[in-house]
Amino acid sequence: AQLVTQPDGHINVSEGNHVELRCNYSYGGPIYLFWYVQYPNQGLQFLLKYLSGPTRVKGIKGFEAEFKKDENSFHLMKASAHWSDSAKYFCALCDTMPESAGGAEQKPSQTL
Repeated sequence: AQLVTQPDGHINVSEGNHVELRCNYSYGGPIYLFWYVQYPNQGLQFLLKYLSGPTRVKGIKGFEAEFKKDENSFHLMKASAHWSDSAKYFCALCDTMPESAGGAEQKPSQTL
C-alpha cells in the first residue's frame, strides 16, 4: 500500500523568504509523484509532477520539487514566497503511469 505524509501541517512564511513543503512517501515499487495547489474558493490546480528522468522538476509560479528516492521524499520548494501563494498544497502518489496529471490520488493537505 502507498502512504503519503505531509508532516508540517500549517506553516507561516514571510514574503520573499524561501519556503519548503515536505512530502514523504512509503512505497517500494515504481511511483509517480505530484503536487497540486488549492487556492481559497477554487478547485485543485496542478503544480508539477515527477514521472522519471531528472530528479529536480520545475512547475508553475516558481515552484520546483526534488525527488529523493533514498530519502523517500518529494519536497516542494520556492525561492521567494509571495502573499498570493497562500493556499492548501497537496502531495500525491500514483503507482501506475497516469494518462494525465489529474489522475493521481489526493492526500492530506498542507496549508501555506
